[in-house]
Amino acid sequence: MSSHREAPEISKDPVADNTDVYAFVSPDRPDTVTLIANFIPLQLPYGGPNFNEFGDDVRYAIHVSNAGDARADVTYQFRFTTVVRNKDTFLYNTGPIEKISSKNWNRPQFCTVTRVDRRGRSTVLSRNLAVPPVNVGIRSTPRYDATFTAAATHRLPGGRMFFAGQRAESFHVDLGSVFDLGALRPFQAAHLIPSANAVGVNGTQGLNVHTIAIQVPKADLTRTGKLPTDVMDPAAVIGVYASASRQKSRVLNPDTGTPAGFGPYVQVSRLANPLFNEVIVPMAAKDRWNATDPRDDKEFARYVTKPELAGLLPVLYPGVFPKLAAYTKPRADLAAILLTGIPAGVVPSFQNFTGPVQADLLRLNLAIPPTPAPKVLGLIAGDPAGFPNGRRLLDDVVTIELRAVAGATIPLVDPTFTPDAAAAAVTDGTDNTNAGFTDHFPYVGAPAGGFQTLPGTPAA
Repeated sequence: MSSHREAPEISKDPVADNTDVYAFVSPDRPDTVTLIANFIPLQLPYGGPNFNEFGDDVRYAIHVSNAGDARADVTYQFRFTTVVRNKDTFLYNTGPIEKISSKNWNRPQFCTVTRVDRRGRSTVLSRNLAVPPVNVGIRSTPRYDATFTAAATHRLPGGRMFFAGQRAESFHVDLGSVFDLGALRPFQAAHLIPSANAVGVNGTQGLNVHTIAIQVPKADLTRTGKLPTDVMDPAAVIGVYASASRQKSRVLNPDTGTPAGFGPYVQVSRLANPLFNEVIVPMAAKDRWNATDPRDDKEFARYVTKPELAGLLPVLYPGVFPKLAAYTKPRADLAAILLTGIPAGVVPSFQNFTGPVQADLLRLNLAIPPTPAPKVLGLIAGDPAGFPNGRRLLDDVVTIELRAVAGATIPLVDPTFTPDAAAAAVTDGTDNTNAGFTDHFPYVGAPAGGFQTLPGTPAA
């Protein structure tokens, strides 16, 4: 969760597993947009000696749609290359890695960034950009953040910035409770199988992910090529998703024990809105969803307009959601939030509508400036710069989506409906107790260190 191990096949391929996507107007550079895609879920910081890294055989990408048809108009592709410096040691590092170019680091990675337009024309923006090592510990990677974050933050042509490397997990959720038959610790006493209420437990605290972040001028992403200023202008809205692809065939070399890829690339993972494939798409369709493009999401729309979770809540919490249980209309509110964007006239002075094509895209209105004092519940708390208008690192997307599914957003499209009182209070009970965010690119906090982390007590 948000999209960690969300489908049977991708759960076996964590290097290509896209866990979260973020898109927001950069708070310190509001003429730019920051796009972030995280991969490789639930990393234990001490997972050596073969620590987590990007896959040389995976084509990672962040896509932007701006023409209203859910097709990618701008795509940034990221390809990684790994070098083994000393083939006679099993060690990740043979001494302290005191700078990103240290010869003590035995397995450095480098990235090539390419921009692809709607017609498939490619422009290589930069090659061989250094990726930082993972945070091994105080001896191997001393002064981690001060040493590596700035060194791995690269300026690209056209006013763009880029970073790729291990970072702290930003998403928070009570994994242990939610997957135990939909229990929410603060409301366990009301569960079908009750237990004492408790405080939520952040199951991702202290875990790491691998982050790809790129910051680009707004005008690089709009259909007009101009800086949008009018919130109600359809051209101010973009749709964002990320993907990972592998070549169609993989052949194992029996002499080296390593695979080689052949043929065209095939998408094996994608993500835009948090939790879409995780809790909306049924298990039998999850792998297919990962392989399809957003423009083909019409076939999955029925799972949005009649979500399984909305039917489960009244069953799991008897007597708590009677109005939700009695509501039989298709969930037009969820279809707007997740599949088309919110059209003008639903929320005053707001829209992030991308058109009638139903597609899972993270929609961002570029004309809405960053909020000086952001609210973690985003738009439902009156903060138009927050989810589901794009997604910021601090947005509490689990609570937002739980409340939407529970019926809190139905009155936006159906004024005859009055939500259950619980819809405005439901939550998994977690706060973001992960490593803190920064106020500048790449914004994601430094990863937890292996030496500093105690098993069972992850270091935030």
